Amino acid sequence: MTPTPRGGVRVAAAAALALELVIACTPSSERAEPGTSVVVAAASPSPSRPSSAEPVVHQRTIPTRWPIEHVVVIMQENRSFDHLFGRFPGVDGTRFGWDHGVRVPLTHLTAQRIPDLPHCWTCAVASWNGGRMDGFDQSAISRRYAYTQYERTDEPNYWAWAERYVLHDHFFSAARGPSYPNHLYMISGQSAGAHDNPSRGQTPDSRTWGCDSPPLERVRIVHPDGTSEWVHPCFDISTIEDRLHDARVPWAYYAATSDEPGYIWSAFSSIRKIFYGPAWKAHVFPVDGVVHDIRTQPLPSVTWVMPRFQLSDHPGSNFCYGENWATSVIDAIMKSPDWSSTAIFLTWDEWGGFYDHVPPPHTDAFGLGFRVPLIVLSPYARAGSIDHRVTEFDSMLRFIEENWRLKPLTRRDASAPSLRPDFDFSQKPTPPHPLPLRTDCTGPKWKITW
Repeated sequence: MTPTPRGGVRVAAAAALALELVIACTPSSERAEPGTSVVVAAASPSPSRPSSAEPVVHQRTIPTRWPIEHVVVIMQENRSFDHLFGRFPGVDGTRFGWDHGVRVPLTHLTAQRIPDLPHCWTCAVASWNGGRMDGFDQSAISRRYAYTQYERTDEPNYWAWAERYVLHDHFFSAARGPSYPNHLYMISGQSAGAHDNPSRGQTPDSRTWGCDSPPLERVRIVHPDGTSEWVHPCFDISTIEDRLHDARVPWAYYAATSDEPGYIWSAFSSIRKIFYGPAWKAHVFPVDGVVHDIRTQPLPSVTWVMPRFQLSDHPGSNFCYGENWATSVIDAIMKSPDWSSTAIFLTWDEWGGFYDHVPPPHTDAFGLGFRVPLIVLSPYARAGSIDHRVTEFDSMLRFIEENWRLKPLTRRDASAPSLRPDFDFSQKPTPPHPLPLRTDCTGPKWKITW
């Protein structure tokens, strides 16, 4: 299929041809292909990211393998599969768990806001406990909350979309550890050797885990020979941006800004050439503007959407408001003209300390990590199905690579099971299914507990 994008595409969605023009500072007439009109908007004079993208008008077609012209990855925070969907009909779920050899019930969690649970690298190793999956009780807080579950009424929109589209029940995070390595895997098929989150050292108030972090901030990386060292979290590794740029495929990355909680999940801030290069302003945008951009401009070919902390489902934030935020993003896409050619991958970045009974497959020294939910929403998704195959974060990368015929980045994404079986491109596209926001959220929306 060879889709033709509409006019008025944002800089974030502009073909890399336009970006090359900006980088090279050459007139578009010297770099454009014959018969292709490219008009590049003036760069924003702001030293920080603009509130929304500037338009780029182009006539270039972008071939895709399937009738998916847009992929949107929405990544929430810190919930295991058994915690969110262990009671979902037909899945490999459970209503009880194991606490150091003792069988315990998974109790119904009704609270919308709970404290943060231990979920570091060593915490993950302890929870896994050699595959016994019984070490989640690691503190008074985890003793109270790790063995809990939500029901349909506690997550009505997530549950409804899981029923209507495709729910994965053997989808694993990439790294057996916390957020930082998993967010790097999402864009690069590796974590640059990091198992854990960066250590803030003598700067505990730092809100960044990237190239702009304080000089004393370090992350421990493990080399292939088993040796390790502590380094500043700013890396020269290949990412999917390299492939998208070379193939001239438009992309955008929405995340919290540097003065907002949740900026630590802005993974491209740890990629030196992105953070210090023109792509940072051209493709990385404040997440608060994502719904407006979806409503007013065509989607780029590939978009990542990372929440603010307060709307992320991360313990410490209010889960109800997090579900409403994700609903607002998905509803905006479903109500846009681009829904008819879009695939949305809604997932959570790691287990967050919550119980899960399925031991992660051993892929390498870094993972796989614990099970998390993945919901695939698309007019071509196999309606109302459960995918029981073993899949993982790199499967999302592989789908992007397959759809735009890009080369894999690492062994991980090259060998990851494809998400292609979740789609039936011969079926009549299903209509969108936007949902109302919840009205039962309690407590303050913007409360921060860490």
